[in-house]
Parts: sequence; structure tokens; C-alpha cells
Amino acid sequence: MTRRLRLAAAAAVALLATTSLAVAAETSFSDARKAEIGEIVRQYLLDHPEVLLEVSKALEAKQQAAEAEQRSGVMKSSADQIFRSPVDFVAGNPEGDVTVVEFFDYNCGWCKKSFPELTKLIEQDKKLRVVLKEFPIFGGDSDYAAKAALAAKKQGKYWELHSALFQHEGKVTKEVVDEVANQLGLDMAKLSADMSAPEVTAALDQNHALAQSLAINGTPAFIVDETVSPGYLEADALAGLIGGVREKGGCKLC
Repeated sequence: MTRRLRLAAAAAVALLATTSLAVAAETSFSDARKAEIGEIVRQYLLDHPEVLLEVSKALEAKQQAAEAEQRSGVMKSSADQIFRSPVDFVAGNPEGDVTVVEFFDYNCGWCKKSFPELTKLIEQDKKLRVVLKEFPIFGGDSDYAAKAALAAKKQGKYWELHSALFQHEGKVTKEVVDEVANQLGLDMAKLSADMSAPEVTAALDQNHALAQSLAINGTPAFIVDETVSPGYLEADALAGLIGGVREKGGCKLC
């Protein structure tokens, strides 16, 4: 069921429930009259389903406004965690004037599609800073891959492992992670030990908490200064957001 259909269904239920409660609260109505009014409302909605669409659109707009307000507050209060967390890997120019943050999962098809777009942008824009937030949401293999990437950072090979995993054809399993890490020359004993470090678990927990507070429910999701953009974005779309930040005088949060 699509978001719009879910909202329409919710709107119908809410409208019927509200009407029923209002009718039930009216003590001057007989039970038969209350039932009659309820049936009139029901039939009206069946005859005029466009009313539900209007209600669902209004409900969706209200929810989006509430999400935007929530995100704005979280962005301001958690700017350091979002843009400057020491556990996240920074690609591009560490001293760049605009920061792009990506929440991703190695087993997300759209994230794999985003990887070359983001890489192209990093190559083209020498003033761009990119923060990569491990956000495994597709099960144990994804969790393992995220931990391995964070552990590889301690050996100076985060980007190499990150790139290789996104270029891998097919599902990124634990076996694939180990094979790729070994091929890259990582110290596997150290990698395994570092994957179990409390700070690695804490980093993933922090990213999940941030995503929840920002109403990010899937991957990929991008943040460009004050703008949260859930979903896949091509390089040109990201470049447009980055350019918009620069045109307005630069980062307010990033």
C-alpha cells in the first residue's frame, strides 16, 4: 500500500470515527437516528471519494510540515554529531566549504547506484566535504559490513573497503567482506578485534538514533547543510543543493 493510499485509509477511518463520536455524544439523538446519520456519512464518502483524497493530501502536508519542524530542531541541536562526528569517515576535502552527509547500507541497491554519482561529485568539486554515515538496515550481513568498514578506518583503509564493497556485484555477505578485506591487505586479526570495539557499536547506535530523530527511514539519505533529502540523488541534483548553499552565503550548520 502506497503512502497516499495509507493516508486516504487513515483519513476515512478518522473521519468516520470523528463523526461517530460526535453523533454518539449527542444525547438528543435516538439510536436509530445515530445509525442513520452514520450511514449517510458513509454513503457520502462512497459517492464522493475525492473528499478522502483532499483529506489525505491535507494530512500528508501536515505530516510533512511536522517532520520538517522536527528535523530542523534536531539538525540544530545535533549538528556536531551529524557533520563532525569523529567516528565517521570524511571523503573529499576535509576542509571543504560545504558538507554532504550520506546515510547508507552496503546492501542497498540505490546506495550502490549513488556511489559513482557521489564519487564523480567528489572528483569534480574540490571544495566538497563528504561525511559517510554507516546505517545498516538490511540485516546481519549489512551490520557486519558496516562494522568492518569502521574497523578498516583504524588501518587507514576505510575508503578502499568502502569502494570495493559498493563495486561488488551481488549481495555483500560476511564472506564477501572478509574476502575483499583480505584482498586489500588488511590485518584480519586486527580487523576482527576492532569490529568488536565498543566505539564501533556506539557509532552505529548513534547513527541509527540520528536517523530516527531525523525521520530517515531508508537508504540512501542525504543531508546538505539544512536540507534532508531521503532517496537516491544524481550528481547534478546534489550539485544543485550544494550550489544553493554557496549562493546563500555558505553553511549554516555544516
